Amino acid sequence: MSDWISYSGPHYDQNEYYAAIKTLLDGWLVFGPKCREFEKQFSERLGKKFGVFVNSGSSANLLMMAAAKSENGLGFTVGSKIITPAVCFPTTVNPIIQLGFEPVFVDVELPNLNINLDLVEEKLKEDSSIKGLCFAHVAGNPPDLEKIQYLVEKYDIIFFEDTCDALGSYYDSKPLGSFGKMSTCSFYPAHHMTTAEGGYVATDDPKLFRTLNSLRDWGRDCYCNIGKAGCVLDGTACGTRFKNWIPELPDLIYDHRYVYREIGYNLKPIEIQGALGLEQLKKLPEMEDARRENYKKLCAIFSKYNDYFYISKNLPLADTCWFCFLTTIKESAPFIKQDLIDHLENNKIQTRPYFAGNLLYHPAYKDLKMKYNNICEEFPVSKIATTNSFFLGTFIGIDEEDIKKIGNVVNNFMIARGLV
Repeated sequence: MSDWISYSGPHYDQNEYYAAIKTLLDGWLVFGPKCREFEKQFSERLGKKFGVFVNSGSSANLLMMAAAKSENGLGFTVGSKIITPAVCFPTTVNPIIQLGFEPVFVDVELPNLNINLDLVEEKLKEDSSIKGLCFAHVAGNPPDLEKIQYLVEKYDIIFFEDTCDALGSYYDSKPLGSFGKMSTCSFYPAHHMTTAEGGYVATDDPKLFRTLNSLRDWGRDCYCNIGKAGCVLDGTACGTRFKNWIPELPDLIYDHRYVYREIGYNLKPIEIQGALGLEQLKKLPEMEDARRENYKKLCAIFSKYNDYFYISKNLPLADTCWFCFLTTIKESAPFIKQDLIDHLENNKIQTRPYFAGNLLYHPAYKDLKMKYNNICEEFPVSKIATTNSFFLGTFIGIDEEDIKKIGNVVNNFMIARGLV
């Protein structure tokens, strides 16, 4: 793949390799001091006080919804309705379904493919039982977050903010991730920084923070592990690990680390991931700068053909650190998406569709599809996103020569069709 222009990839050097190997030499395999230090440092990137490091971005969204359901969290009941866009990656919607909630789909809007907030408000006006709103900032580019805050306050709903593609982006000088009751992030290799796999859930609510920790760690009741790495040889922060913790057996002294308050999971990362994360944080400024610059350069290439493309643009209050260069071919264009995709891929330039497009087209969601008469008509922009949208990479591994090649390949495509 060395001669391909990849859409993404890790930006590592000897510092990450050394840090990863050192965790093994130090004898830490599971969640340890490096994970804890990364966990403490990262919350400020999302503008939150607290955060929980997990093994993947998908797990982060699962954990967020589990905390929404917990009696010790937000107390959402089975069947609670949560608005979400039809166009997304499955891990935004899957936890809603997996926790027994009901997704309420709305269409997206052009050119940015973000959730249509006018349609969100229509749903909220129609159904006062809706409890929440969950979406990912498309390509790292936020919708109107002032309107989101207005809707949250007016209709008394919870905003679950998926920032998987939006690390380093801001709205009104506030980092994305700081607007939701809980927010998540992903450290998959395609994203702004990577711990191989990895994810994060952030909140300002100390009660939710404890619940998130418990749900991540098998449902464990012991909260000392929140403040330090989980080495039992060091004792516990409270000094009362052995106590009569079980109400039904008041005379029994029991180890608090083996008392459970939640029906939890094991979603912990391993220590190597924490070590990688700490090194990646040092590189974030240069990686974020590269994404912004590459987006500008790709905009310059495609903007010459505005008659044929919708190009994502940030709102005036948004400072977007672009996950990718996302564009949608206009329906009036004299070519279809696959024509251009084939041309780019044949010239060894990686492309991707905008994830699943309309999720309701996919076999896994056939039961949800049955609620609608005609998903093509009821979600018209989502159909266009499925048929006409694709993206190229913006990550730091794309250099000036790569940008020049992309420009030449796109121009040659237009010349071959007599469009220049």
